[in-house]
Amino acid sequence: MNIEIPKHKKLILFDGVCNLCNSSVQFVIKKDKKNIYLFAPLQGTIGQQIIKEFNIDTEKTDSILLYTNNKLYSKSTAALKVAATLGFSTNILSVFIIIPTFIRNWVYDFIAKNRYKWYGKKEACMIPTPELKAKFLE
Repeated sequence: MNIEIPKHKKLILFDGVCNLCNSSVQFVIKKDKKNIYLFAPLQGTIGQQIIKEFNIDTEKTDSILLYTNNKLYSKSTAALKVAATLGFSTNILSVFIIIPTFIRNWVYDFIAKNRYKWYGKKEACMIPTPELKAKFLE
């Protein structure tokens, strides 16, 4: 794969027009004290490249993906793996990884399916501030 991210970094792919997803990205940026995360919208070049490479059905997975060490995690597993790295209080959420995936993903899918209705949608992807630009890939 042609995706070049530094070995010590992890890439979060997110729905760039979703208000809930954008708020989640802002939350991760604030909690990412070790500066390990990079971000890219699913709608962007890198997002589309990963979707194609891993043959992701965007009808079934369209909100968050975690790409790390040439592996791709999706839905609740991706969210919990990110939470596990974000320091005390947030990392407590990672305990939910013990719940069977099909149950976690049912809850995740329910929220993802309703995210535009509940949280709204932007016309375009979020534009990062100049100081955050280095964390975002196209």
